[in-house]
Amino acid sequence: MKLTGNLPNAEYRRFESFREYEDIVGLMIPLTQRIIRVFDRNPAPAWNTSTRIGLLRQFLLAHRSNRLLIVLHETRSLTSGFPRLLELSRQFSHACVIRETLRSAKHASDPFVIFDASHYVHRFHFDHMRAAEGRNDAAGAQQLIERFGEIEEASGPPLAAHVTGL
Repeated sequence: MKLTGNLPNAEYRRFESFREYEDIVGLMIPLTQRIIRVFDRNPAPAWNTSTRIGLLRQFLLAHRSNRLLIVLHETRSLTSGFPRLLELSRQFSHACVIRETLRSAKHASDPFVIFDASHYVHRFHFDHMRAAEGRNDAAGAQQLIERFGEIEEASGPPLAAHVTGL
């Protein structure tokens, strides 16, 4: 990994594998202390696996202030393809928030997941699998946190946690 000069132990590396992207997400969830922020067009199938949901459940149970914030361009697939994620959202409705972007934010095209305020994985475009991983990279994470905030502001209200609310 290449050092960024951000913090003494900051690391940044590029890669081109969707599987590696998903593996990094799975490895980072248990290391997260307070907040996971997710932005994507629609959720990847891994967000409905029992393994991923188990990791997220452990994360949300670890502390009452832990949060999982998800913003998607498309939420229709949740009702038919993501029953585990919907159940997690229902069980932890105080801590797991899913929103859909409004028209003004549909231009955003670079999915990412931010773990706390220093680790992230970032795809540069929906249509390409070029991505980067940052660990202990507070500066890079802060840029994505600000971007997430902008996208979240241009999103609708939290979706109801039950299927009829979607």
